[in-house]
Amino acid sequence: MHLLSAGSVVLFVATILRQVSGLETVVGLYGQTLEIPCNKEAMNAEDVVITKWKYDKGDGLSGDLLVKKKNKDVSISATDEYKSRISLATNSSLILSAPKLSDQRTFTCMVVGSSDISEYPVNVVIYKAPAGVEVSDKAQELEIGKFTKLATCVAKDTNPAVNITWMRNNKPLVDSGKGVSIRASVQVDPVSGLSSTSSTLEYSATKDDTDAQFSCSVQHNLGIQLESSALTFTVTYSTENIVLQVLAPEPLVEGENVTLKCVADGNPAPTSFNFHLKGEVVPVKNTDRYTLTAVSRDITGEYRCSLIDNPAMMASKNITVNYLDINLNPSGKIIKTAGEALELSFQIDSSGESKVSWTKDNVKMDKEPTFNKLQYSDSGHYESEVKMGALTEKASFDLIVEGAPVIKQLSKQRSEDGQHKVLICEAEGSPKPSVSWSINGTSLDESPFINGKVTHKITIVPTVNLTVSCTVSNEFGVDTRDIIVSSLFEEVRVDKRDQSEDVDQTKLVVGVVVGLLIAAMVIGLAYGIYQKKSKQGSWKTGEKENGSSEEERKLEEKVEENSQKAEV
Repeated sequence: MHLLSAGSVVLFVATILRQVSGLETVVGLYGQTLEIPCNKEAMNAEDVVITKWKYDKGDGLSGDLLVKKKNKDVSISATDEYKSRISLATNSSLILSAPKLSDQRTFTCMVVGSSDISEYPVNVVIYKAPAGVEVSDKAQELEIGKFTKLATCVAKDTNPAVNITWMRNNKPLVDSGKGVSIRASVQVDPVSGLSSTSSTLEYSATKDDTDAQFSCSVQHNLGIQLESSALTFTVTYSTENIVLQVLAPEPLVEGENVTLKCVADGNPAPTSFNFHLKGEVVPVKNTDRYTLTAVSRDITGEYRCSLIDNPAMMASKNITVNYLDINLNPSGKIIKTAGEALELSFQIDSSGESKVSWTKDNVKMDKEPTFNKLQYSDSGHYESEVKMGALTEKASFDLIVEGAPVIKQLSKQRSEDGQHKVLICEAEGSPKPSVSWSINGTSLDESPFINGKVTHKITIVPTVNLTVSCTVSNEFGVDTRDIIVSSLFEEVRVDKRDQSEDVDQTKLVVGVVVGLLIAAMVIGLAYGIYQKKSKQGSWKTGEKENGSSEEERKLEEKVEENSQKAEV
C-alpha cells in the first residue's frame, strides 16, 4: 500500500482546485480537525476591528458562525450543529472539528477595518480514503473454459468514490469479453454520504492459472493505494495426457524391484488406474503406482496403464531386464597330463552385446586360450571377464599340467676362471622334479621352477676323464642322461701342443684314411667279380654253393677287418 502524508495531499489538492476554480480551496480529511485560513494579508492587523466567519447554507442564504471584535473574546453566533464544532485560531483561521461530507461548502472570513471591509471565501472539500480493500464471494475452484465468478472486491466508505482494478500476477486485467468480465457498482450511504465501490470479476481459467495470483487494488485521490492479499485458486480440468513412468535402478537387472507410475495431467489428479501387465489387468485405487518385485528376464516387454473411468486414455512403456550369464566348463582346479588336449566350453547368454577378455596369472591374453597339446608352461590361473554395459561376470579355472620329468639338455662349460667345469642339467616335468648327480661337486645352483622347467648346475674339478650322469625324478617317473667330461689336465696338454705338429698329424691321418678307402674299394670290386664267376661256374658244373659261401664269408670278414682299420 502506498500512502502520502495528509498535509502534503491536502496542499496538493487545494492548489489544483484553486488553479481550476480561482477560489481558494482547502481539503479536509473526514473526521480530522480542519483549519480554514482567513486571508487578511492585504490588511494591517492593527487596523482590523472585527473578524467574522460565516458559511453558505445554500439557496442564497448564509449562516453566522462566530465574531471576534478587537480586544474582545470570540463570540459564537452559530445555533446549529456548528456551535460545538468551531473555534477561532490566533491567526483568525476557523478551526472545524470532526469534519464530514456535509461540510463541503464555502466558508467566508469577513474582516472589518477602520476604513474598509473585505471578504475571503474558502471552498472546503472533505476526502475520505477507504480503510481497506475487502474480498468476498471467493470461488472454491475454477474449471478450465468455464466462465466463473472469481470474487468480489469492495472498498467501503470513501469520498470521492474509487475505481477498483483487478490484477493477475501484478498485471491489470481488462474487460475484453473474452475470458474476463468486470462489473463495478457504487453505493452511497444515505446518512454519511460516503461511497462504497464493489467490483466483481468473472473469469474463464486456463491451465496456466493453476499457480496464478489474483488481487484487486484501489487508487484514491489522496494518493493512497491499497491492494488486497493475493488469491489463488484450484483450477480443475479433465485429463488430457497420461504418461507411464518406470522407476527402477539403471541398469535394471534381475532381482531388482520395478515401480510403474501412471502420471495424468488432470486436476484433481486421477487416483484410480488400470495397469496392464503382459496380458493381465490389475486395477489400483487411491494410488498411481504398482510395484513388480524381484523381476526376472521374463518380464521384459511392453507395459501400459490407463484410467479406470476412461480406458481409452492409455500410456505405454517398454521394460528391459538386463542379464548376463556365463558358463565355463571345465572350471575350478583342472589336472592334466602333458601332451594331452583340453577342450574348453565357454558360453555367454546376455540381453545385449558383450565383450570378453582373458588373463593368465593376471596378465592380459590376446585371445581365448586353446590347448591342443598341453605343455608344462600352460599351467596357471586363467580368468575370463565378460562385460555388458555396467554388468560384469567372471569365471576362472586353475590348470595344472603334470608328467614324468624329461632332461631336455645336459651340457658342460668351463668356469670363468678356467679352473673348474660347470655341468648344466635342464629338465621339464611336474610336479617339480628333483635333480641328482653321479658325482659330488660344489657351488650347487638351481633356477626357480617356472612353467614346468628347472635348471640345475654343479661345479666340479675332473682330474681324469669321467662319465657323469644327471638324474631327474618325480612321482611320475625318472629320466637319466650321461655326459663325458674330460680331465682338466688332459685339456691343458692338448691346448699346449704346437700348431705345426697338429697340422702334420692332421695330414698323416687324412692320408691314411684316404688310402684305406681306396683299398676297400678295390677289395669290394674284386669280391664282386669273384661272386659273379663263382655263380657261373656252379651253374655250369653243377657244384654246390657251399664252397662259394665259405669264400664269401672269408671275404666279408676281410672287408670288415679293413673297415675297422680305416675307422682306427
